[in-house]
Amino acid sequence: MSIPILQASPEEIDTPEKRGKYTVSIIEREQAGILPAVTFADAGFKVICVDTDQTVVNNLAKGRASSLETETENKLKNHVKVGRMTATDDIKKAVSQSDLIAISIPVRIDAKKKPDYSDIEKACKRIGSCLRRGSLVLVINLTGIGVTEHLIKETLENTSGLKVGNDFGLAYSPFHTLNGETVETARDYSEIVAATDKNSLNAASTVLEAIMKKGIVKTRNTKTAEVTALFEMLRQDTDAAVVNELALFCEKTGVDLLEVRRLAEAHGNALFLGPVSPNGSVREGSYLLLEDAENLNVKLRIPATAREVNEEIVKHAANLAKDALRNCGKTLRRAKISILGISQTPNAKGSPKKLVEEIAAILEARGAKVTLYDPHLKEYENSENQARVKKTLAESLEGSDCAIVLTGHDQFKRLNLRKLKHVMKMPAAIIDFEGILDAGKIEKEGFIYRGRGRGIWTK
Repeated sequence: MSIPILQASPEEIDTPEKRGKYTVSIIEREQAGILPAVTFADAGFKVICVDTDQTVVNNLAKGRASSLETETENKLKNHVKVGRMTATDDIKKAVSQSDLIAISIPVRIDAKKKPDYSDIEKACKRIGSCLRRGSLVLVINLTGIGVTEHLIKETLENTSGLKVGNDFGLAYSPFHTLNGETVETARDYSEIVAATDKNSLNAASTVLEAIMKKGIVKTRNTKTAEVTALFEMLRQDTDAAVVNELALFCEKTGVDLLEVRRLAEAHGNALFLGPVSPNGSVREGSYLLLEDAENLNVKLRIPATAREVNEEIVKHAANLAKDALRNCGKTLRRAKISILGISQTPNAKGSPKKLVEEIAAILEARGAKVTLYDPHLKEYENSENQARVKKTLAESLEGSDCAIVLTGHDQFKRLNLRKLKHVMKMPAAIIDFEGILDAGKIEKEGFIYRGRGRGIWTK
């Protein structure tokens, strides 16, 4: 019988064979915990993926996950095949069999941009009701400040009757899940590990040191770790906002942001083009921090403005389409618009861009009909968007009045404009949000061109 993970020394889990004696449950929602699950399985742990969505469970049981890039999905299939990974919707059964329970449930941001912790609280009540002595609970999703040591700790203790540090462990270590992340790249980070008691910190450190290539950074202050993770998200959000603001400026002044970047880099200054809209975890992190600041009566002006800018860029996509269509002698109402690119990562299968759903919703609210196409992501967990997805580029563009490029896949860089003239409903528009197309060539072929930050169109 293996030693409880709360008391396990590094020697007890220093090989994949030894780690195979321990079971890890990943409590997730919206496939947020798939990459961590594969990472634990890769290290030798037995893994149970827990999700309330039966469709997700069924797919995982077959070794399928739409949000993973190919290399990681292949690892998932192999782990499922050999029995190292299983999936279930029964959280209590999974927790009762587990030594380590990793919570990977994103905080919901409601319509008022406020965090909703109800999903996490419900999950903690279920976890606590069947928590084993000597087990370790590891929070690997972003949280607001103080959530780990208050909401999560208190809920687990109240429902289990056990005490953190003595009967079970509780630690916080936000897992890196950036765009295009793989198991290997995720393991290359130096992870932060935080716990308010020595036993929990030692146990979490022992487990994560066995997984992460570059080790860990420890702290006995979970609030400091939560703030650090939120600040990392905030930096990405503000970087994106600066570039998005510069893009709008370039459009108004007739300047090409791509050329600005080229000149700046040649002059020794790094000016990245940046994401159009940061991924879900970045947005989530910014809203969590802004809510905590408001509760403390602190006004974070730059983060608040950055979030507003990045939210507005979604509307800008629709406005560019409206303007381009007007130059085609058309309106958004009853126009057919094809969005090219769903995946976050160019030339790879990855998690869908939240931006896609938002732009599609705005366009449809204005009377347009929207189709989606991505050569690397032909399945979509969102049932509404799945109905919009087309299997081929030609099918998506057939009869379209406008195409919006949202991901820089190589296939879109090589668009055959002459063929498109016979597929799309001319005169037609092409909106380049990724800065991958030659505006001159597009206009030469008779299309109306618009591009984020590229104020070089002539029509």
